[in-house]
Amino acid sequence: MTVRAVLKMGDPRLLAMAQPVADFATAELDALVTDLMDTMLAEEGAGLAAPQIGVGLRVVVFGFESNARYPDAEAVPQTVLVNPLIEHLSEERDDGWEGCLSVPGLRGVVSRTTHIRYRGFDQYGTAIDREAHGFHARVVQHECDHLDGILYPQRMTDMRLFGFTEELERLAGGS
Repeated sequence: MTVRAVLKMGDPRLLAMAQPVADFATAELDALVTDLMDTMLAEEGAGLAAPQIGVGLRVVVFGFESNARYPDAEAVPQTVLVNPLIEHLSEERDDGWEGCLSVPGLRGVVSRTTHIRYRGFDQYGTAIDREAHGFHARVVQHECDHLDGILYPQRMTDMRLFGFTEELERLAGGS
């Protein structure tokens, strides 16, 4: 198990555009995917993008049966997605709380499309073509934003809905 350090907001590598993967089914790509999965699981993330561990390639991983950071979220299929493309299938949007391993200890409300189609490949070059709704769609959009150098606070429209997780939880609990 290889857990990599997750870059934090402020590191310029998180703002760079990731490059497409040219070669599939390589030892290097397999190692990257393993490191991404190991790191995501160790950090209890819903997903992780290669730029978050300092690798400027268009690779994301996501998925869980249950997640302590998102206890009310429905399961998301564990997926390796290389060179993803997202198509928005609805104009309907949902405002939801997001966190990020690169923005530790903070949460913010982000508006996301509720119904998307995503396409790409797994690490072996097998095509992936899925539709996603709800939290699944949110996770895919969040992770793919990392490939374009976008962190979720850049998507926020109301900074009053941004704060430290522990403070937001305290306020929600009425204390």
